[in-house]
Amino acid sequence: MIITIANVKGEVGKTTSAVYLASVSALHNPTILVDSDPQRSASEWLAERPIDGVSVVTAPSVKALQSATDKASCKIIIVDTPPGHEGLVRAALEFADVVIIPTRVGGVEVARVQTTIAMIPNGTPFGLVIASARTWTRDFRETVMAWNEVGTKVLGVVPERVSIASGPDAELYPDGIEAYSLVWLALEELRKAA
Repeated sequence: MIITIANVKGEVGKTTSAVYLASVSALHNPTILVDSDPQRSASEWLAERPIDGVSVVTAPSVKALQSATDKASCKIIIVDTPPGHEGLVRAALEFADVVIIPTRVGGVEVARVQTTIAMIPNGTPFGLVIASARTWTRDFRETVMAWNEVGTKVLGVVPERVSIASGPDAELYPDGIEAYSLVWLALEELRKAA
């Protein structure tokens, strides 16, 4: 299964989602995390703090991405995509069995999510993960309600915690593991329903 983590906007939690989901996936299956972001954030994160059962492959071009997803020997491949690189994001979406779109509440988030959704091939299941969520706010509740009203599935909510988004500066945070474990379960349900 190839899980593509995509959003054309940056700073929405793509790499954090990719690393945490790879960690959860590795509890069940060896997992490859394909880092297609030329900034190599996921690669640097896992070089600093390796995760048992997760291998990292850098693929900062369409050709490298295709090679990484074609030759993979693992059952689970998670692709972390870059912001603003439409060709690479589009290619990663083409290879995907399922797509996760990390987003936040407010600002230009809705338009960027809609742009990303429009790039997903017909029939490929997808859902949102609302990252850095302040779940007690009216904005959060209204955002979730709005996505539900248009039929866009919210697979999970990751609470706003500095330690979840701290990257390689800290171990994976238990609240993050718990939140992404729930995303993993929702992802499996989404795939079965497709």
